[in-house]
Amino acid sequence: MNIAIFTDTYPPEINGVATSCANLRKTLMAHGHNVLLVTTNPFGNDILFEDGILRMPGRELKQMYGYRLTKFYDKKAMEIVAYFKPDIIHIQSDMMVGTFGMIAASQLHVGSIYTFHTMIEDYAYYVTKGHFDRFARHSVRWFYRAKSNMFDSMIAPSDKIKNYLRSINVDSVIDVIPTGIEFERFDVAKEDKAKTAALKKKLKIAPDDYVILSLGRVAKEKSIDLVMRAYRKYRDLHPETKTKLVIVGWGPAEDELKELCAHLDLGKSVVFAGKCDPSETQDYYRLGDCFVSASLTETQGLTYMEAMAARLVVLARYDDNLAHTISEGESGFFFFSEDDLVEKFDTVIHLDAAKRKKIEAGALKAIDPYSMQRFYENVYEVYERVRKKNW
Repeated sequence: MNIAIFTDTYPPEINGVATSCANLRKTLMAHGHNVLLVTTNPFGNDILFEDGILRMPGRELKQMYGYRLTKFYDKKAMEIVAYFKPDIIHIQSDMMVGTFGMIAASQLHVGSIYTFHTMIEDYAYYVTKGHFDRFARHSVRWFYRAKSNMFDSMIAPSDKIKNYLRSINVDSVIDVIPTGIEFERFDVAKEDKAKTAALKKKLKIAPDDYVILSLGRVAKEKSIDLVMRAYRKYRDLHPETKTKLVIVGWGPAEDELKELCAHLDLGKSVVFAGKCDPSETQDYYRLGDCFVSASLTETQGLTYMEAMAARLVVLARYDDNLAHTISEGESGFFFFSEDDLVEKFDTVIHLDAAKRKKIEAGALKAIDPYSMQRFYENVYEVYERVRKKNW
């Protein structure tokens, strides 16, 4: 099958959508399909086409994590898509490349599928700056209701997203398909201990430091400030415990969080590791002893699952979206507030070896449904259904 994937973000960019698209492309190709991936070009100002990836130039939006705003149509790019003769067009984003995918599906009379990755309502403040927020949210809902009728099928990565779409009266066919994860990448048996030691040395993490790891976009909606304040309280209560809070990633909230770090007088106890290449995330997970996130905007929570695959004990702010993956005290821990997180830090840091092994085993069992093979089988079923509909 010839499958064209359209996405406004793709590695080397680091975010959940980019990771999802990379995993989808990899598993489709591994199963013998031809894949054309259309995305933005962060490397220059020309169209770049190599190794089945068509990159379109555009203007960088620094306030939006550096996303690039491309043209919604390009004649040369369209010629390449048409020559590929896609059987399916799978759109993964809402900006210009996503719009280009919709135009291509219409012009080529090809079945189209849309994956709803991002709760756009939760990001409205980047545009409104707090003004007319209610109007902006109503506009987003209207946009998705109208847009949903343009696709043959929709994919939601979780029940949370499907329920949201139903709540705003989207009545299209929606399949719930969690994104697949390359769990073997995070297998501790594959760890290069010398590489881990070198990375710890580079980041000034002592061998006996207990490392609390945060990995992902450094942005307001991730609520990393809550984690930092809880960490300050924990250190005040337990000054004898050697710990480091390591924040891996980049984003618009980085300077603000560094100011908060100084205000909380955390000094060298917090490490801002900066960006890491998507191909090296497993190396950064191996720095940690536990993983923490206070975000409430995740559509699936890929980083939680990657951390669980890397044998880190997960501390997650409670979200219904995670209830099927994290079982309290069995495969990880939930917290509900800043003070609750302080207590959970103490619980996790002092887990005995037997309890930790039990939680690690429970976590591996919990993430089994998110294997790449299951992801492929579920997506392929949708592709076949849509292709037959458009014969």
